Amino acid sequence: MYNEPYVDRGIIKWAPFDALVGYHSMLKELKYRLGKKDRPSLSDDQYEELNRKIQLAYHQNFEIEVEFYRDGYLKTTFGKIRKMDWVQKLIILSSFEKINAEDIVQIDFTF
Repeated sequence: MYNEPYVDRGIIKWAPFDALVGYHSMLKELKYRLGKKDRPSLSDDQYEELNRKIQLAYHQNFEIEVEFYRDGYLKTTFGKIRKMDWVQKLIILSSFEKINAEDIVQIDFTF
């Protein structure tokens, strides 16, 4: 009887499943593009409320949670408003993240 221990071929046995070059990166890109959404539209009242919250957070140095639209997705970040660039309409947070003021969807205070 033949008694040699079993030797696994490791990653080699899975090579045929990854034979198409770029297949995984193409799937990842496709999922990213299909997940994109349109920019949410806000009413004038919502813009006024956002403006009030931004001014209050800036002058009182409050920590805020900002939800903003970027590249088809809604993203969230935290921080204090470090600087407001009125010319380029940018808000720079304490984490040095720059957010376009027109992309902001919602602001909440984190006490």
